[in-house]
Amino acid sequence: MEIKEITLKNFRSYENCFLKFDKGLNIISGKNASGKTNILEAVFMCAIGKSVRAVRDKELIKWGKDGFSVKLIASKRNIEHTVEIKYSQEGKKILVDGIPLLRTGELIGFFNAVYFSPDEIAVIKRSPQERRRFMDICLCQQNKNYFYSLTKYNKILAQRNKQLKEGCSGESLYIWDVQLAKEGSFIVKERKNFIDAVKIFAKEKHSALSADTENLEIELDSPYLCEKPEEEILKRLNESIQKDLIFKYTTEGIQKDDISIKINGIDLRKYGSQGQQRGATLSLKLAEIEYLKSQTGESPVVLLDDVLSELDDERKRALLNETSKIQCIISCTEFEEFKDIPHKLFLAEKTENSSNIKPI
Repeated sequence: MEIKEITLKNFRSYENCFLKFDKGLNIISGKNASGKTNILEAVFMCAIGKSVRAVRDKELIKWGKDGFSVKLIASKRNIEHTVEIKYSQEGKKILVDGIPLLRTGELIGFFNAVYFSPDEIAVIKRSPQERRRFMDICLCQQNKNYFYSLTKYNKILAQRNKQLKEGCSGESLYIWDVQLAKEGSFIVKERKNFIDAVKIFAKEKHSALSADTENLEIELDSPYLCEKPEEEILKRLNESIQKDLIFKYTTEGIQKDDISIKINGIDLRKYGSQGQQRGATLSLKLAEIEYLKSQTGESPVVLLDDVLSELDDERKRALLNETSKIQCIISCTEFEEFKDIPHKLFLAEKTENSSNIKPI
């Protein structure tokens, strides 16, 4: 898989932007707040249909404008395709090869990318929500059924929580509980399959990074890993009704799932050093690349958003070696360290009213 070009109009800090990428390493260099990250955000949006920064679509519009558009041309199995996302007061439209999609989920799996930013380096020491997000983004990219089920689960959960906030009776929650149990059962099974596959890749990558001194162990941390998860979810939801009525939100369910990450038996979430946490996160991202390749038969595009400055020299070299044979777009403030590596260089600059970017 390879990005050929991207065109932005009134997206974030760009009024107009057109870039052609090389099939190997592409470097976007510039000062902080020059608009580097906005390019990577636009690319990744064409993979998942929304911003990786978890903001609303209207917040992506350039100040003073009425809407934005992002158009990406990519080669998939040697055939060129177009993904176009438009947003205006009339709503959001996603088109693939000029054909409008009825739902965002129809975009899933069409274009795959792995996004790595400084925020994700901290995924291990942050909340379980961040680790679930890692699972969900990767799974949604190659599993439409997972995307639809997760979307449905979140809507049902929101309805149940609304009922709790409005002071409903416990009996009225059963209709939501049955639906949560059904969708949650599917989700937890898919998450388990995902982690079982990723942990093999991550273990291999981490062993190489640590010169065989560290054993990385990854498991899904969920109380619903049993023969009949649907029954277990329903049982726990029923048992927690009185507590839910007091707290006014749902305290049980797969929205509480986590990932257990250990090195040599030590829980990194609680006791890992910063270096160990960063190393394990790198191994996870490298495993994500291998996982998507194993599921789709093609390497994803890798997007590194100012992440190299957060890694030591050894891990930096490991990351560059792993991504050297696939298309990679890197944003950074300095590019001297890449001078001996074949690459295409772009310079991002911030003007008074807009960002500009051009090849060097």
